[in-house]
Amino acid sequence: MNRRLRRLVLAPYHYAWAWFAAFRHGFPASNLAVIGVTGTKGKSSVAEMLYAILETSGRKTALAGTIRFAIGDESRPNLFKMTLPGRGFIQEFLATAQKKGCTHAVVEITSEGALQYRHLGLELDALIFTNLQKEHIESHGSMEHYARAKFKIGESLAKSRKRPRAIIANAESSYAAPYLALPVEAHIPFSFADVEETSISENGISFTYKHVLFSIPQPGRFSVENALAAIKAAEWLGVPLATCAQALAALTHIPGRAERIDVGQGFLAIVDYAHTPDSLRALYGAFRNRRKICVLGNTGGGRDTWKRPEMGKIAEESCDMVILTNEDPYDEDPRTIVDAMASGMQRAPDIILDRREAIRAALRAARTGDAVLVSGKGTDPFIMGASGSKTPWSDARVVREELERLLTRN
Repeated sequence: MNRRLRRLVLAPYHYAWAWFAAFRHGFPASNLAVIGVTGTKGKSSVAEMLYAILETSGRKTALAGTIRFAIGDESRPNLFKMTLPGRGFIQEFLATAQKKGCTHAVVEITSEGALQYRHLGLELDALIFTNLQKEHIESHGSMEHYARAKFKIGESLAKSRKRPRAIIANAESSYAAPYLALPVEAHIPFSFADVEETSISENGISFTYKHVLFSIPQPGRFSVENALAAIKAAEWLGVPLATCAQALAALTHIPGRAERIDVGQGFLAIVDYAHTPDSLRALYGAFRNRRKICVLGNTGGGRDTWKRPEMGKIAEESCDMVILTNEDPYDEDPRTIVDAMASGMQRAPDIILDRREAIRAALRAARTGDAVLVSGKGTDPFIMGASGSKTPWSDARVVREELERLLTRN
């Protein structure tokens, strides 16, 4: 049974689960201000930024996303290998958040989750749309189908019984128009043009928005857009801009998102989730003034095969040394995946399928002032192999361990 037919057959099951879970837990979203975050890239960073702002403002907040699940000061990593788990998980989570005194919840929502009706019963107050890039094409069948699945989340905002409702959308995305036309009370576009006095470096960004200075220790142009999305959502929720600036200035660490691993080495070691062509370009562009040693694979064997040679080409164009490695092959031969990536390159890359060995080789090759960029997995907790096998994994942990070993050896 192919994936789309299977999805069609299981649709009533997923629909029933969503509504049963909401009913069973007393429709907890009705008693919380729920802000959804969707888009191909930037969801996790925006969600973390908005969560930090709301917590700093004194609003006890729950966060459900790709990186972690948090309720106030309590936090645990997301080990599900999916942003929005099924079987009523989100309703149980929100019910727990409500019992523990939360007033707000920030929830990342994916197109895959929407196709399985996991967004039903969320009763959104607001939705943030970050962007839409070519992704999940095999899963959805086409870019048009992917966009349609993603827009179901926008339609759920329009159907929400909450008042008022707001859509916060990236006006620079060619897919933003239908979101900004949703029949809700507030339409809030954001774009790079909204800020002034912008400074962007590998150490962070700064800009002025409505005469308030923001200095944020997150690198790259993409961080400006992510911050604006969170700021505009918080502003709509009544948070003063000064509080937003205070919260974002203190946000020095977003796991797996341009995450710096530092044990005293003389070069940068960065772990990032970048796994699409656009996100890979953005990551490499954030460190354009450094000699770059890049370790990457191709997320998801058996899917999005179109991007493999393009990812290889981008790495070759941007990096001084490229090491292709294993990522999440599932039932596909890992060597077949990296060979497809190498086919987009003019010069032969280093191929080291053992991911730890690849990271070790990159760190050993680094010189003072270089940047070692390990991309593709971010905070993913497993390497997914054949027949459903899962090998526990953490890029950040492995990079740290290998750096410590390198410094001890030297």
